[in-house]
Amino acid sequence: MIPQRGPMYVAGLLAALFSAATGAADPPSLELKQTIALKGKAGNLDHMALDAKRDRLLVANKSNNTLDIVDLKSGKLLKQVRNQGGIQGIAYAADLDRVFVGLGAGGFCNAFDGQEFKLLKTVKFADDADNVRYNPRTHLVYVAHAEKALGVIDARTYQLKADIKLPGQAESFQLEKERPRLYVNVPSSGEVAVIDTEKNEVIQRYPLKLAGNNYPMALDEAGRRLFIGCRKKPMVVVLGSDTGKEIAGLDIPADIDDLFFDGQRKRLYASCGEGFIAVLSHIDADHYEAIDKIPTVKGARTSLFDPQQGRYFLAVPRQPGKEGPEMWVYQVPR
Repeated sequence: MIPQRGPMYVAGLLAALFSAATGAADPPSLELKQTIALKGKAGNLDHMALDAKRDRLLVANKSNNTLDIVDLKSGKLLKQVRNQGGIQGIAYAADLDRVFVGLGAGGFCNAFDGQEFKLLKTVKFADDADNVRYNPRTHLVYVAHAEKALGVIDARTYQLKADIKLPGQAESFQLEKERPRLYVNVPSSGEVAVIDTEKNEVIQRYPLKLAGNNYPMALDEAGRRLFIGCRKKPMVVVLGSDTGKEIAGLDIPADIDDLFFDGQRKRLYASCGEGFIAVLSHIDADHYEAIDKIPTVKGARTSLFDPQQGRYFLAVPRQPGKEGPEMWVYQVPR
């Protein structure tokens, strides 16, 4: 009888086979340390947020229409908040202990308390609320939604402060901490829109020429660099955040959906639905290189990086023979 093998064994075997096939001798940039079972239907999981104080991972279980709360200390699913139709984006406001989620079905943004996940408020947008970000400096929540707009909510009062018009439907976006700047991907027009968050208006537009279908984005604020994850062709494009100049383009596996910059180690982590995590190294301001390609499974394309503890979370859709999806927890080797 052949013993049943778990996902950590399988992932390790895939990595070993890949290394053998390519002749790579270096250890992987990320080491799989934990697998956490979730519950739900087959299909996509979407974005995540981290409650670092409680060590909880908040997961948009999109195919299941639930907000999943994972206790990372015990490695178990703690709770599922149901009736979150088409849940996509999540932001955690640590200073207010509130969770904001964007729902694709109906365009709602729901606010929950961070302890018991009781519904505090619902803000309605036109349709398809997607990515959500929180700015602790201003206590504002930004919600990308249909009708080519970015809604701005006061996280303390839930008042809608502004609805910023965009040149197209927004995807991932990033906020600067020191300046009133927000950068948003607009894949329909193949550009990055730059927003002044004091004026609540688009002040610049950076067209992309090296690649298109720009969905995820990462930001190196200190280095004045934007990293744009593109699906056509599969590439990470590096832009100067002040000028919009294309500095570099690095080929990656297909179907990227999340991208993170590790400022301590000067690396980028890209989760790609083709079945890989691509790791890119930031050599200097104008030079980058691909250093690792870690095998995962097809469809595992959303992720989250925890820079404080060097953890990388990968959402894995339900695989054949499994009862539900999983969360794979990687550690950056120390």
